[in-house]
Amino acid sequence: MTIRTRAFARAGLIGNPSDGYFGKTISIIVRNFYAEVTLLEADELIILPGDDDPPIYSSLEEFVSRIELNGYYGGVRLIKAIVKRFAEYCRDNAIELEAKNFSIGYHTTIPRRVGLAGSSAIVTAAIRALREFYGVHIAREVQPSIVLSAERDELGIGAGLQDRVIQTYEGLVYMDFGKEIVEATGAGEYEPLDPGLLPPMFIAYDTSLSEGSEVFHNNIRERFDGGERKVVSAMRTFAEITDKARDALLGGRPHDIGPLMSENFDLRRGLYRLSSRNIEMIEIARAAGAHAKFAGSGGAAIGSYSDENTYQQLADAYRAADFEIFKPQVTDPGGNTERTPRRCTDARRL
Repeated sequence: MTIRTRAFARAGLIGNPSDGYFGKTISIIVRNFYAEVTLLEADELIILPGDDDPPIYSSLEEFVSRIELNGYYGGVRLIKAIVKRFAEYCRDNAIELEAKNFSIGYHTTIPRRVGLAGSSAIVTAAIRALREFYGVHIAREVQPSIVLSAERDELGIGAGLQDRVIQTYEGLVYMDFGKEIVEATGAGEYEPLDPGLLPPMFIAYDTSLSEGSEVFHNNIRERFDGGERKVVSAMRTFAEITDKARDALLGGRPHDIGPLMSENFDLRRGLYRLSSRNIEMIEIARAAGAHAKFAGSGGAAIGSYSDENTYQQLADAYRAADFEIFKPQVTDPGGNTERTPRRCTDARRL
């Protein structure tokens, strides 16, 4: 039996980067790109190298460029980390696993290190495959915390729950990471929303801007933990902007989202050191009469526009500046959806 599971790219619609700072966010799934994990029963447990882990290179230049982009460990370390955390979760929760081995490998189409959550997609797809292989049920609201623990606790990757939540739930999700909620449950409150409420959206990106989130976030964590008023206030404002965006969506005012996205970017720009190329992505959108913000940690922008003429202007301008642009596919064309309770269960043991 061969098991294949996928997890898709994501984009932070509003509120990021406050998810790691007791804030609120709204995110969308981006089905245009995916990570796929393949698992099948084997005599031994085998972790197969993937796209980012080739043992052979065509030249020294290719070797160096791959290391600069993906580091020394690529995606294999992600697979190893989630296999370990899955086994520990089952052990800690008295879930007995059948004594059998497997080989597991991955393939990804998600542009790497441009803020579209390529790493967490690999881990999310892997835990889906492991659950299916062993026949283990894990409540959906708990799964993002397991994925995060594999990346943060096992590998030391600085991250929050947002990416893992949207890649688990898919669609369009409002997330509340208020301090009391997180400290009481180990997770947040997640509210799926109807993707049909969204305005027309676009995503632009440039792989030459590739930079891991651990680099992008520089010293914001230290400043937040130290109580710096500017940073703490900004995270509070990100949450307020997110609530305004949720109210606009539920109130049938999708075009109110654009100005809030611009406000989100301007606030973020006041906190972080941004490259001129990253800023250019936003300025191109504004010059065309659209609105945009970073989809994640930089390297990709998500924006809204009013009509197809504006989208064509955006497409022409981005391509002239050597950016890629596309319309994100948020909904599953097969119509597969799940209804999810908003309150999360206790995930503190993770």
